[in-house]
Amino acid sequence: MRVVIADDHPMFRYGLAAALAAAPEVEVVGEAATGDDLLVIVDRTAPDVVITDLAMPGLDGAAATARILTRHAGTGVLILTMHEEDNALFGALRAGAGGYLLKGADREEIIRAVLAIAAGNAVYGRPVARRIAAFFTRTEQEYAAQVFPELTDREREVLRLIATGCGNHEIARQLYLSEKTVRNHVSVILTKLGLNNRAAVVARARDAGLT
Repeated sequence: MRVVIADDHPMFRYGLAAALAAAPEVEVVGEAATGDDLLVIVDRTAPDVVITDLAMPGLDGAAATARILTRHAGTGVLILTMHEEDNALFGALRAGAGGYLLKGADREEIIRAVLAIAAGNAVYGRPVARRIAAFFTRTEQEYAAQVFPELTDREREVLRLIATGCGNHEIARQLYLSEKTVRNHVSVILTKLGLNNRAAVVARARDAGLT
């Protein structure tokens, strides 16, 4: 099983490579410290599985995952990261990652995940699986309140409709508001989220899984 690993911490890469080398069915064929380097190495080695962190210089792990799967549809991607918040998790899953483990996972769990993903299965560590289950059992309003606590309930309603592609006129119609009121809400949302334009609002909401 040909594997490429990517992490910007050299000692973590060294330890991970050593752990994988103990498995006779796994061969590490490349290492990368950035998302851009990862793309180059994957293009060159065509691995069965990529193990990557999310936070790396330049191209992050989720963006790299999306590009890898566009170029190499048969490659599986396992995210191995310290980030367990919903934004990171669901951003990686939307990018196409087949597995998501936290860095506290032991060697056996990582190797099992690599073999499972190479076989076309999805793998999530226990803490991650609990977050996924919680996500699908809570209401959209509860989720939006958790992800965007700085917004009021009305502002979160407007944000959700913006994320689905509604213009101000349609938002006003659905929420029984005037267009001027909707514009005011949009302005406040931009300010509270520190964004400059409507497209950035859409991107932030979709990255958070609000739709």
